[in-house]
Amino acid sequence: MSIFNLDKVFKPQSVVVIGASDKPGNVGQAVLRNLREGGYDQPVYVVNPKYRSVLEIPTHRSVLDIGKEIDLAVVATPLAVAPQIVRECVQAKVAGVIIVSAGGREIGAEGLEIERAIKEEAERGSIRVVGPNCLGLISTGSKLNASFASHMALPGSLAFVSQSGAICTAILDLSLKRRIGFSHFVSIGSMLDVDFGDLINYLGNDPGVRSIVLYMESLTNIRKFMSAARAVSRIRPIVALKSGRCAAGARAAKSHTGAMVGDDAVYDAAFERAGIVRVDTIEELFDCAELMAKQPRPAGPGLAIITNAGGPGVMAADALASYGMEPAMLTPDTHGSLNEILPAAWSHGNPIDILGDATAERYGQAIEVCFAAQEMDALLVILTPQAMTDPSAVATVLTEVLKGRQVGHQLRRLLDRMETALTEGLRGQR
Repeated sequence: MSIFNLDKVFKPQSVVVIGASDKPGNVGQAVLRNLREGGYDQPVYVVNPKYRSVLEIPTHRSVLDIGKEIDLAVVATPLAVAPQIVRECVQAKVAGVIIVSAGGREIGAEGLEIERAIKEEAERGSIRVVGPNCLGLISTGSKLNASFASHMALPGSLAFVSQSGAICTAILDLSLKRRIGFSHFVSIGSMLDVDFGDLINYLGNDPGVRSIVLYMESLTNIRKFMSAARAVSRIRPIVALKSGRCAAGARAAKSHTGAMVGDDAVYDAAFERAGIVRVDTIEELFDCAELMAKQPRPAGPGLAIITNAGGPGVMAADALASYGMEPAMLTPDTHGSLNEILPAAWSHGNPIDILGDATAERYGQAIEVCFAAQEMDALLVILTPQAMTDPSAVATVLTEVLKGRQVGHQLRRLLDRMETALTEGLRGQR
């Protein structure tokens, strides 16, 4: 079904939480609380025949008793009763269902049979299903926190999709500490219906999404995934962390989400063909996410490396070479401009080593030359603190140079914070 009805999942005009209660630690109650505290301002209903109200919201015995149009249902009941609930959602013409409950294919044949029953009921009414065995989802543009995550994501233009709810919470926690915003934050669990291919297709066509980050353990429909990824990666960067490289990891993934991970070399080839950047660790995934959230995408492969030390510049060039790339070749014009401002002993190549005694002014002049160079699409600035170096002054010069350029508002806000922090730090040293 691809993107059919996904707008009503991410931009619902009404939500019902099925299974919320007043019991401490109840998952449905956490979802309900998040909906209210996240700022969602559309109607929210609760279904639980055992309660008259939950969090002061009147309850209904069934979704059929609400009598209003419902776009999205969040199911937080034992999975065994989910087929009956989905059947009632079909009758009530609900567009999408998020099933956060575990107990499906990851527990074996019995759970797999429950999932089959859920899918049968959903397909009768063309209902989209996210999950089961998931954290839920967040759509900051809709102020929708239909999850049991501990916090609401900050607004931004980065979309994150994860097969693991725990990875979601870890990334969310880090993002709040580093002030990184998201447009969408999606835990898809067992992917009974909505999968990576659907979401890449949907998110890739959302103008509010600038880049997509994935954590995956398996794929359910490789052809759909490849088709969506190849189309979207041309216009938006996609970064993926695929776990289960080794046999032990594959077994762990199977017990976690019931995922059959397959030959890792096949995934490597598929990602390369689809234009997806693969990373190996959570740290790399988050660093990529932070970079894409705060920096515009380079217009081309031409990278300038400015450094005040030879070793780090060489390491940067080596890292670039590991991806089959190299620093941009300096044109005669750029080389001449650098010759005019740098000491004679500079590297006369890229990496541009401006020497260990580089002042803030020298950094600023070299950066200005690189900005003016036609062969440069991106700039990496390296600073090693030495006795002659003033890191605060260099950072101040960098913010001033960049403020005069066309940069995204996320980067501009970062520069403003850097300038404030530097000013306060320098004031404290006086």
